Amino acid sequence: MVTIEHEYLLELVTNNPAMVGDLLIGSGLPVPAFDAAELGSGDFNDRRPTEYRADAVVVFKKRNEPVQAVVVEVQRQPDKGKTWSWPVYISTLRASRKCPVKLIVYCENEATAKYCATPIDMGHPGWILKPIVVDPSKVPKITDLHEAIDNPELTALSVIVHGKSGTPEGKQVVETFMQAAVERPKGRPDYADLVAVVLRDFNFTQPLEEARMPVTVEQLEEVPYVRRWMELGEVKGEARGEARGEARGEARGGAKAVIKILHERGISISPEDEERIRSCTDHEMVENWISKALKIHNVDELFD
Repeated sequence: MVTIEHEYLLELVTNNPAMVGDLLIGSGLPVPAFDAAELGSGDFNDRRPTEYRADAVVVFKKRNEPVQAVVVEVQRQPDKGKTWSWPVYISTLRASRKCPVKLIVYCENEATAKYCATPIDMGHPGWILKPIVVDPSKVPKITDLHEAIDNPELTALSVIVHGKSGTPEGKQVVETFMQAAVERPKGRPDYADLVAVVLRDFNFTQPLEEARMPVTVEQLEEVPYVRRWMELGEVKGEARGEARGEARGEARGGAKAVIKILHERGISISPEDEERIRSCTDHEMVENWISKALKIHNVDELFD
């Protein structure tokens, strides 16, 4: 079954094929000069074509001619069958595009990466396929705000891979991602939804708190991982309007945001607890609940 853990890299590559060049460079490999990077077909014709379909194919072009093609595969666990299918991908793509072809295999864990890096002996003298394995150590840590704004796809991958590390640099990656998501020009993707889903158990508020970046009701629509929840219903308009009014209105709008966030995270709320949240007029307490709502596992933790 295809999962979000398998699909997130492919979504980023689909939206920005040139990102594959960054992964190659991060692996210490050269990338030829190119004018454009585009997606190619991942289907490789054979008598049983369904068995020969790559996760993604990227073609780099210069003056509209292919100069490099890359097969992109995502492996979450070892798969012996890939030692037979990967050579098919490369040879078929090379024949159809008439250019050099590389194979990148993205692995999230060390055991799978080690397995996938095993050279494949094709049986012909000197013909040994060595997959280019990209593991977390080869994904750059994006901590420069300008770079994060200019390359949202690589920044999203960076925070997915390094954001949970707990290291000072990992926290900086998270802070840079959040700041870039807020400051990025309108119309540019921030991938906050994707990151929030992949890192569903990650406490995003901790880096904000440690960086002394408090989350208030007025700032909700500017915080990337909250914005989607606010935009799902009337909470957006009500919380925004009431947050600009008096304190009681701010608390009321924030309380609705708390309830909406809990519902969207799949946390059950009894009618009594929901009423307790709605009736709260303490703006400071509601702000505290908003922060908690993003990381708790049950509603009892909200009131602790």
